[in-house]
Amino acid sequence: MASLKKVLNCLFLFLAGCSGMEQSEQEKLRRLNAKGEFVLRNHDEYEYRLETPEHRVREKYPWEMAYIGKHSKITKQYFRCKGSSLNPPHVDHKDPSRAANYFDCGGSQKHSLPIREDKEFVYPILIDLLNYVQAKTGCKAIITCGHRCPIHNAYADNSAYNQNSKHMVGAEVDFYLQGMEQRPEEVIKILMGYYKEMSIYKGDKQYQEFQKLEKGEFNVSTRPWYNKEILIKLYLKNEGRDFDNRHPYPYISVQVRFDREANEKVICDWGKAFNGYRRF
Repeated sequence: MASLKKVLNCLFLFLAGCSGMEQSEQEKLRRLNAKGEFVLRNHDEYEYRLETPEHRVREKYPWEMAYIGKHSKITKQYFRCKGSSLNPPHVDHKDPSRAANYFDCGGSQKHSLPIREDKEFVYPILIDLLNYVQAKTGCKAIITCGHRCPIHNAYADNSAYNQNSKHMVGAEVDFYLQGMEQRPEEVIKILMGYYKEMSIYKGDKQYQEFQKLEKGEFNVSTRPWYNKEILIKLYLKNEGRDFDNRHPYPYISVQVRFDREANEKVICDWGKAFNGYRRF
């Protein structure tokens, strides 16, 4: 046993010696191959001073741009028809001579928003106004009614006044502000202020100045305000109640009167209403 240990120790020392010799040879080769070069400098050479970098604000990520303050940014997706095939049919109680049953549409699962240039479309001024109000107040805009297809429009409100509703062409929105439900007049002043603050309307009194509507059927007790582009109506808590506006709050309706891009008046006709959206 002792002799075996001696043999193993000798073998270990031999291998260690070989390893040490190999490393020594490698070091000799490294030194032979190593080359040194002088660092040459030009006359009067000096070092460039590095300036302190300027602070740059980080650009927002796409998901951060979807918010205004703490609230989601309003997009055309918020305007989709609120109809549903689960809603029960109802009878026309406003006109006893027409005992017709009204059935609701299938909602956004069955049809699109209005189509313009082969894309879903809502008048951009409505979206801009709602986002402006959210930014100014910090309150969330609750859209009670955006786009209505003709079927849901009749289901929600079958009155004669509502037959040519601009909701059907994406040119009208009903809403109130969460936290300012009882102060709609303040919200209307902010809507008007949009036209004084935006540079594209600067100096144009047709847009910056609002007037009261004197003639016409209002269906509200407060006379509407209007400029060249929009008309604003205030529905008190006992006015304008329909299927989409069953909440107890006053609400504001904004209608588009004039299309600045197309340079034409905005009207709702049956062709635009019935043929202006896709069925799924």
